[in-house]
Amino acid sequence: MKDVAKEAGVGLGTVSRVINKNGPVKESTRLKVERAIETLKYKPNEVARNFKMQQSRSVALIVPTIWHPFFSKFAYHVEQVLSNNGYKMILCNSQSDVMKEINYISMLEKNKIDGLIAITYSHDLDQYITSHLPIVSIDRHFTEDVVYVTSDNEKGGQIAADELIKRGCRKIAFLGSVSDIKNESMRRRQGFEAEAKQSSISYHVLELEEPVEDISESVRTFFHEHPDVDGVFAMNDKWARIIISTLQNERKRVPEDVQVIGYDGITASKEEELTFSTIKQPVHLMAEKAAEAIISMINDQPTDEKVILPVEFHNGTSTK
Repeated sequence: MKDVAKEAGVGLGTVSRVINKNGPVKESTRLKVERAIETLKYKPNEVARNFKMQQSRSVALIVPTIWHPFFSKFAYHVEQVLSNNGYKMILCNSQSDVMKEINYISMLEKNKIDGLIAITYSHDLDQYITSHLPIVSIDRHFTEDVVYVTSDNEKGGQIAADELIKRGCRKIAFLGSVSDIKNESMRRRQGFEAEAKQSSISYHVLELEEPVEDISESVRTFFHEHPDVDGVFAMNDKWARIIISTLQNERKRVPEDVQVIGYDGITASKEEELTFSTIKQPVHLMAEKAAEAIISMINDQPTDEKVILPVEFHNGTSTK
């Protein structure tokens, strides 16, 4: 910058104002500075500029694992929105390592990153989260008021129960697991039960404490105890796949004997088709809203504290 100032015959402050576009400069002076920049092939040091401005122009995204299709697709769309707005994305593939996640929060506190989008299920993280930090949480609630983005899990549960009933199921069930960490996915069971009661239909619930060591064995035991269940809402697509496989191994036909609906609606690739029935989350929209919210927070602009996005039923091969 000193070389540019000397070449243009102006002060260092004038060069700074031209580069950062943050102050009055006469048109003739601006042109002289721009010519000097072009002559010297000067390129601003973005790292130094951002450090001075106390912004890194980067946002961290914490996911439990990048191998899961939901998290990888979510990360893809977050990165697109951030990039379009001049931000870089730093990906933390935490593998539920709470120390990794705490380290990113520390980076945020020290202005090494500008914001944090977190999909996390670590138990010990809550104490490090404060509402004054620019953080967006996906699904999970924290003790402090933190902006969170989620799909309409309760409505998803209602839709699943309604679709099973409409397709002739007489006895339905919710199968899944529950964590002691409060999150929006717990509302799936609530919506399911509310719709079953509203329709006056018999239902059962199998909800196991996480972590579940053998889902298939638990499902097998459940159907031995409740052989007349003919419709199942699984807490997510992982459970749905295991339930369908277990039923088939037990000589039960899907959907002729038992109809199954999952929750997520994510495929492993663009080419793969979604086969079984499920409640589809708008993953791309969740990612976009999360990225937009964190950018607003970084720039001290207002944003909704709670963003709940609609879901829809995908009619696949596991329902009639």
